[in-house]
Amino acid sequence: MSDSKTMITLISNDNVHIQVERTVAERSMLIKNMLEDLGDCAMSSAIPIPNVNEPVLKKVIEWCEHHKNDPQTTADDDSDSRKKTTDIEEWDQKFMQVDQELLFEIILASNYLDIKPLLDVGCKTVANMIKGKSPEEIRKTFNITNDFTPEEEEQIRRENEWAEDR
Repeated sequence: MSDSKTMITLISNDNVHIQVERTVAERSMLIKNMLEDLGDCAMSSAIPIPNVNEPVLKKVIEWCEHHKNDPQTTADDDSDSRKKTTDIEEWDQKFMQVDQELLFEIILASNYLDIKPLLDVGCKTVANMIKGKSPEEIRKTFNITNDFTPEEEEQIRRENEWAEDR
């Protein structure tokens, strides 16, 4: 197990160096695996995070700092029924109250960095934004252009009748 106060440097894709505790960074399975592969070399070099810019990386680190003492997730956790709900803890709800662009960048970053609990929170946030809305309301919420013809829309409705609330 690594020393909790050991600091490492992450480099965002816009070349900003960010110091972070190793245990915080290791919430990312990608970074954790990199550190294990690099061994002692990791302490003397910075780790590039090419797919994440500084504001998003700082936001992800903020989430990781808050959750650094949470147990690491395993593949078995996917079967946990609580994961299948859209319930989000209060702190995480407040954390996710950001503009849509940042929300989607956090989701992409958590996927790239392999931080499953953060990815789950981001996806649940989007699911809650969609819940109970009509297709037109969803399009408006996410600024999506409707490129279906009325005939295509009707065919899709017929094919997906089974999913409608009755």
